[in-house]
Amino acid sequence: MGPPVLLLVEEETKSWKKMINVAVSGAAGMISNHLLFKLASGEVFGPDQPIALKLLGSERSFEALEGVAMELEDSLYPLLREVSIGIDPYEVFEDADWALLIGAKPRGPGMERADLLDINGQIFAEQGKALNAVASPNVKVMVVGNPCNTNALICLKNAPNIPAKNFHALTRLDENRAKCQLALKAGVFYDKVSNVTIWGNHSTTQVPDFLNAKIHGIPVPEVIRDRKWLEEDFTQMVQTRGGALIKKWGRSSAASTAVSVVDAIRSLVTPTPEGDWFSTGVYTSGNPYGIAEGIVFSMPCRSNGDGDYEFVKDVIFDDYLRKKIKKSEDELLAEKKCVAHLTGEGIAVCDLPEDTMLPGEV
Repeated sequence: MGPPVLLLVEEETKSWKKMINVAVSGAAGMISNHLLFKLASGEVFGPDQPIALKLLGSERSFEALEGVAMELEDSLYPLLREVSIGIDPYEVFEDADWALLIGAKPRGPGMERADLLDINGQIFAEQGKALNAVASPNVKVMVVGNPCNTNALICLKNAPNIPAKNFHALTRLDENRAKCQLALKAGVFYDKVSNVTIWGNHSTTQVPDFLNAKIHGIPVPEVIRDRKWLEEDFTQMVQTRGGALIKKWGRSSAASTAVSVVDAIRSLVTPTPEGDWFSTGVYTSGNPYGIAEGIVFSMPCRSNGDGDYEFVKDVIFDDYLRKKIKKSEDELLAEKKCVAHLTGEGIAVCDLPEDTMLPGEV
């Protein structure tokens, strides 16, 4: 991996916490290019939390990775104590307290979903094994590379020594997009929108939940009295926002994805405001909503700021919401069967319903 680049500020600031190791895969990509500088600045873990960044790339991206490390060094962040780079997850993930898994293979023209699940699944199976072998035993893992729910499932199944609940699939960008649309429709600022849940898969079957969401503390259906807009326009806008952005930009979202990774981590390391919650894709074992066990599903969670979380109990369901959630659940159960060969659960059987996959980073 080469010697870590130790930054010049050597004296330990007395009030600082113990340094944490943050590993990032796909570190030469566009999302990372925005995210790494936020991590180094203290914006994510706080102004008294020194960090070491451990960057994982590929042989193909290694020179770009060296460039990223040079830029990080030249930025003189006091909290950034070390930057190291490598292409072997067994080296880069060593003693990682957080692993942000962004690197994934984007879907090429004409590529079937089953193929993409398999190609990326192999990457995440390997990274799960590496985390299991060398990371901190309580490492928190955030999977951003698509298809992120099933990638997270494969990763956790290959890391039996790490608690399954420590694995997250990023659905925070979907939550942020939903908040944005509700705020615009209601004519309020974003911070007045709370309790927004994204249920299910990070695909076009995801369910942005307006039933439990609130504006100024009042249930959204009582503020936006247009059920047709909520069920159709709003839902579809959130589900397809990523694709719409690619049409405008010519590439997938990077900056807003990085911001949502920051939000997702901060939701785990700072206490959730009283009465509110956040969405994250986590292992369904023991969930109170009747969702099938053994998949990674986005659900509403709260945290007391120690990196852990609990499921929110006080949510309501109607027939519309239940039906939508069931569709996403069925899709994730089908994806799970499709990657059985990578989770140690037998022979893969691919019978995926329709094509609902969201675009990955290109």
